[in-house]
Amino acid sequence: MLEMKPLGILGLCLGAAAAPWVILGAANGDAAKGKTVFDGNCAVCHNADSTEAKMGPGLKGLFKRDKLKSGKKVTEANVLARINDGGGGMPGYKDMLTDGEKNDLIAYLKTL
Repeated sequence: MLEMKPLGILGLCLGAAAAPWVILGAANGDAAKGKTVFDGNCAVCHNADSTEAKMGPGLKGLFKRDKLKSGKKVTEANVLARINDGGGGMPGYKDMLTDGEKNDLIAYLKTL
């Protein structure tokens, strides 16, 4: 029989308690902070106030669209994957932005 140590049980409980926050992701983001992240990292290639492309697509109304340029459905998970991995000429920001900054950024993108 597998014996669980008290710290193992505590870790399991903490992991289970944190799971909803991981799933909710950007729901906890701060759009005002996300605008700062966008202005410092994304605005050079993306318009926030129009759908017109700069180097990358304009992002106005992003979360009201059916699909991303990649053809994938517009979801927090797919937008986060594009931010992390890049693609289509965009660099990946997986190691350049913190998880909090990415959550803030997605919260901001939802306001466009």
